[in-house]
Amino acid sequence: MRIKLLHEADGKRTFAVVLKSGDEVMACLEEFSTSHKITAAQLTAIGALSSAELSYFDWESKQYQPIEIGEQVEVAALIGDIALDPEGKPTVHAHAVLGRRDGTARAGHLSKGRVRPTLEIIVTETPSYLRKVRDPESGLALIDLGAIA
Repeated sequence: MRIKLLHEADGKRTFAVVLKSGDEVMACLEEFSTSHKITAAQLTAIGALSSAELSYFDWESKQYQPIEIGEQVEVAALIGDIALDPEGKPTVHAHAVLGRRDGTARAGHLSKGRVRPTLEIIVTETPSYLRKVRDPESGLALIDLGAIA
């Protein structure tokens, strides 16, 4: 993982995070957000993966259902955020659209992804923090705007 600070002003930083073949996307983003003390940010990315696991949140069971992707795919779109989880630790939440060889796409919550050959991520930090709290109806940790400083 290579990281470059592109811009910093008024409590806002913008980073380029470039992953290489073999890097695991979510582990790298969690490591980046912790090491750079990111408490609120948005991220976008493009690139390619040799394999991935997406997830779909099933409302009835309140569980994520895995969607295994065992082939080379283009990351047509990856968007997400970084916020503090209920315990105060930075956490990454990302969704991806992955393009297959035949032009069809798979999409969902990104659980895992193995990079090949690169993933180019832009992370834009905001000056205040976002805090997630446990939502009793879904069981998920969701951003609570009332908890923003």
